[in-house]
Amino acid sequence: MGQKIIRFSDLTGTHVENDDDLVRIVVRQHPDLEDGPVEIEALGGELTAVEELALDLVTIELHRPGADEPETVVLEAEAFDRLASATPMAEVLRGAKKVACPIPSQTAVPAGTKERVNYASLEHAGRPHKGRTTDAEKQLVRQHLDRINERLAAEGVRTIDLGNAEHVVRYGLEALARERGVTLG
Repeated sequence: MGQKIIRFSDLTGTHVENDDDLVRIVVRQHPDLEDGPVEIEALGGELTAVEELALDLVTIELHRPGADEPETVVLEAEAFDRLASATPMAEVLRGAKKVACPIPSQTAVPAGTKERVNYASLEHAGRPHKGRTTDAEKQLVRQHLDRINERLAAEGVRTIDLGNAEHVVRYGLEALARERGVTLG
């Protein structure tokens, strides 16, 4: 028995003819977002205006005397630059004191660069992703399925289900499913 998966853009509902046309979008902040980041998919053509609409933003922390925690403020770069009246902001920033190493999760990826995730590592193996599942990732998942599922669950990501035919095929888990007596549903 075969399965056919029909995909649609989350933004427009348009039928996706080719998975290579899909773009994965992770929404990290939005006024309607309640439980942390979410993932949606859209056709690349639907996102052509995104870069034109993008804003140059600055994120700053205000460390006020007596405050327990800093206040984080996000504002447009142009508005922030206007705060520097004696010297251009670019000069102020060049002459500023460096801050100790930032927390890795807060490290910004420069605009225009794409962070590559190595799914053939224990840190990322098994996460849902577009594209080909490499033999190295499949092997890691087969060898460390329980450990990877624990990590995925802790991250709030879907776990790899031996009863899910798509998961079994994607990661080459047929033998493990039989070994554990799981029947595909």
